Amino acid sequence: MYQPHETVIGEQLWSKLRKLAPERLRPARSMLLRQGDPGTQVILLASGSTLVTLAGAHGQRTLLAVRGAGELLGELAVLDAQPRSASVIAAEPCRVHIIPAPDFLAFVQRYDLLASLLRHAIARVREAETVRLEMATAPVPVRLAAALSRLVQAASQVGSQHVVRLTQTELSQLIGASRNGVGSALKPWREQGWLDTEAGGGLVIHDMAAIQVHAEEQK
Repeated sequence: MYQPHETVIGEQLWSKLRKLAPERLRPARSMLLRQGDPGTQVILLASGSTLVTLAGAHGQRTLLAVRGAGELLGELAVLDAQPRSASVIAAEPCRVHIIPAPDFLAFVQRYDLLASLLRHAIARVREAETVRLEMATAPVPVRLAAALSRLVQAASQVGSQHVVRLTQTELSQLIGASRNGVGSALKPWREQGWLDTEAGGGLVIHDMAAIQVHAEEQK
């Protein structure tokens, strides 16, 4: 079962890791890490949720994963000294600690964390492969419901309503569908009162479970 980094390394070490860099706020839709950049830092996600995306040759983005609080972002590029293999975008306002690569590597060595982090990275690669297969083969409503579900699960918000701060165009790019296809999938969910669309772009999710059930019925 997939676990966040905070669970993998333990609360005590996680607290020590947070103290290596001050907390900063990053707004929704901001680019936290860019595909192809060198691994000069690791981001500790204290709150909020992020999208991990892969850019294609023609600029299209594919959703690989959604990450929530308690995760490290960009650690693999630092550990293997290779360019970043994906981009990370804030899906909502995020509180982060930006840890310089030398400080992170010294921390990993001091507490003998390399093996645990690599096992965790392998689990994430497998998860991303599952998501990519789902995005390539499932009908649009299923893909959209799966993406929204991951966003809701990772979000820092509490309560019965969840705001997804992505436009329909952004959602269509992430799941490899047309904007019209996304709009068509959203229409019955909106009519049933399971979600609402915001004037400035974005969705307010009222009943994620009902959306998932309806999407599965479209298979």
